[in-house]
Amino acid sequence: MNNDSFFTEIWTPEGSAFSLEIEEKLHEEQSEFQKIEIYRTKHWGNLMVLDGCYMVTDRDNFLYHEMMTHPVLFTHANPLKVVVIGGGDCGALKEVLKHPNVTEAWQVEIDERVTRLSEQYFPDLCSSNNDPRAHFYFGDGIQWIKDAEPGSIDIIIVDSTDPVGPAEGLFNKAFFETCLQALGDNGILVQQSESPLFHSQTIIRDMIAEMRQAGFCHFQTLPFPQPIYPSGWWSCTMAAKNVPVNEFRYDHAREKVFATHYYNADLHRGAMALPEFMKRNLEQ
Repeated sequence: MNNDSFFTEIWTPEGSAFSLEIEEKLHEEQSEFQKIEIYRTKHWGNLMVLDGCYMVTDRDNFLYHEMMTHPVLFTHANPLKVVVIGGGDCGALKEVLKHPNVTEAWQVEIDERVTRLSEQYFPDLCSSNNDPRAHFYFGDGIQWIKDAEPGSIDIIIVDSTDPVGPAEGLFNKAFFETCLQALGDNGILVQQSESPLFHSQTIIRDMIAEMRQAGFCHFQTLPFPQPIYPSGWWSCTMAAKNVPVNEFRYDHAREKVFATHYYNADLHRGAMALPEFMKRNLEQ
C-alpha cells in the first residue's frame, strides 16, 4: 500500500501496519522469483522490499543480522564452515566473517538479483563479499544442502523470507532432515522464526515440532527487536542434535575481537530468558 510520501506494509492477519516516509524510488524490477523494490527513505536510509514486504533498511538491519549470526557462532565450540541459506543482502555473511576462526563461509541464495542490487544500494552489507573465505552459490538452497557432504558443515543459518513462496520449503521436516545430515556431530542450525508475539503458537511452535521430528533434540529461541518486521519483535531459533544450545562461550563473546552495534555476551544471555506466554505456547 502506498501514497505519495509513505510506503506501508499491511499485516492483514494481525490488523496492523508499518509505514516509512519515502523520498524516492531508486529501483524496481521483477526477477525470476519476486518483485524487488528499492527506496530511499527520509529517516531509515535505503529500504529493500520483496513482493511488497519490508526486507532490510540501512537503519535497523544490524539487529537482525547480528542476532542471526553471533549467538550461534559463540554457541558452537569451534565453527569453521558456515553456510547461509538465503541472506541475499549479504548482511549475515558479513557478520559471520567477523569471526576469525571461520575458514569457509557460503551464501546460498536463490535470487542473484537480490545480491547484485544489495551490492549497489547496500554496499556496507556487502563489504565482506571479497573476503577470500566467502563463497557464493545462486540456486536452490534446499538442493544445495541435500547435495552437501554429510557431516561437513558446522553451522547452517537459514536467513529466509516468510514461509511462503520460495521460502516455504525451508520450514518443514524434510528440509531439517537434510540439514541434520549435512551438519557435523556438534553442528547447529539456526532459523529465523518470525514474531514471538504473532507466531509463537503457530510458526515457531510448528517449526520446532518439525525440527524435533527430523532428529534435532536441543532448541533455543532468541527474541530480539526488529522495528520494520511485523509487531516490531522478531526471533531466531537454534537447534542441535548433540549439544545444548542454551549454553555458549560467554568469555569469548565478552572478549570478542570485533565491533557490533547490538550483540554482546550479556545480551545473548538475557535473550535466552523467554517471556511466560512464549514458554507456555512452546511447551504445549
